[in-house]
Amino acid sequence: MSTIPLKILLVEDDELFRLGLRVRLQQEPDLAIVAEADDGEMAMDLVETCAIDLVLLDVGLPGIGGIETCCQLKQRYPNLPILVLTSHSQPALIARLVASGAQGYCVKGIAAETLILALRSLSLGASWWDSTAAQTIQAGLKQADLSEPAPPHKTHGLTQREQEVLALIAVGKSNSEISKDLYITPGTVRVHVHAILHKLGARDRTQAAIVALQHKLIAQPQ
Repeated sequence: MSTIPLKILLVEDDELFRLGLRVRLQQEPDLAIVAEADDGEMAMDLVETCAIDLVLLDVGLPGIGGIETCCQLKQRYPNLPILVLTSHSQPALIARLVASGAQGYCVKGIAAETLILALRSLSLGASWWDSTAAQTIQAGLKQADLSEPAPPHKTHGLTQREQEVLALIAVGKSNSEISKDLYITPGTVRVHVHAILHKLGARDRTQAAIVALQHKLIAQPQ
C-alpha cells in the first residue's frame, strides 16, 4: 500500500543549499518538495496557490525575513506546521521563533536523518526543538529572570481580558480566531491588541509575546 507523501514548501534563499536539501529529502518516499521559494513573499503566494502540508523555512531570508514570514503564515494558516532551519541559535532569535508560532527549530548542519525525523514529527502534530534550541530557550528565560525579575503578580497594567488576548497572540492566533475563541467581536479584539502593545511598549505582536514570556504574563508554550 503506497503512502501519500508529505507535501513540503521549501523556503531557502541559498540556491545550492536548497538544491542539496531537495535532493536529499526527495530520496524519502514519504516526503515531497512540491514548491520552492527564495523569499517570504513568494512563500506566502505559494501557500495560497499550492496544497502544502508543511513549511521548511530558513530564517535568514531577504525581504520581510523568515520570522515575519512565519508570523504572517501562522496568522493566515494557524494549523500549517512550520519547521525553521537556520544557522543561528541566539536566545533572542529563538524566543522570537517561539512567539511567532513555529512548531520546530533545527540548526543547519544537523544530520539529514535528524531533519527528516523532525519533519515527520511535525506532520504528526508534534513540535521539534533541537537540543541546542531547547538549552538556549531555558538559558535565555533564566537569564531574563535574573536580570529583571518580575514581581509574582505584575501584569503591566493588563486587564484580565487583555491577558487572555495576549496568551492567544503568543500561540499565533489571528484576530478573527481570537474573536471566535473569546466570543468577542473582531473590532473589540483590535482594541485589546492596541492596548496590549501600548501597555507593554511593544512595536508588534511578536515583541509583545516575547515580553509576555520573559515576564511570565502568560504560560510558556510547551
